Amino acid sequence: MDIRELASNIISERGGVAKSADFVAAGIPAGDIVRLCNEGYLERVRHGYYSLADAHETSEEQLLATLIPQGIVCVESALFHYGYSDFAPRKWSIAIPRSMSRKRLDVDALPLQAYYVGPELYELGKSIDDFDGVTLPVYDRERTICDCFKYRSRLDNEIFNKALNAYANDKKKNLKNLSEYAKKLRVYKKVTELMEVLLNG
Repeated sequence: MDIRELASNIISERGGVAKSADFVAAGIPAGDIVRLCNEGYLERVRHGYYSLADAHETSEEQLLATLIPQGIVCVESALFHYGYSDFAPRKWSIAIPRSMSRKRLDVDALPLQAYYVGPELYELGKSIDDFDGVTLPVYDRERTICDCFKYRSRLDNEIFNKALNAYANDKKKNLKNLSEYAKKLRVYKKVTELMEVLLNG
């Protein structure tokens, strides 16, 4: 098996993106990885991460799962995922631990909107869901709605209002969790005032 075929197999086994360490473990020296990049066979996605240059099949979802496994899909991207927004965000909104280095988010192939979250709130409402066949962590409906209030200044009015109305009409909503999260995120008064109007007409 030649080096290109070997590199291709390694990338394929890892869902479209492989680390330098994966190649080295398989017997491909670091110098050959550089050469394959220079020849246009491999593409550097981020420092130490590579995909096949002509591989259009590596989805953004797969890149997110591979490159930023600790990121949690949130706010605009979560609203779109739950059908609370018709607006497909141009960037992936992800929550990441405040302690994480900003360099880790330097991913050319993936447009990101980062929300830095403190450790005490980072796991609140975290769930796992399917995004076009890729399993990703995402904040649940209630955390997403609370985050709309928390990051109100970043959101378009239309998106904010549509999201709240969609949530109010969602049979899967959990008002007990909404109340609990709102208290922890310090948006309880705003959330309850608006939700009461929407739910009681």
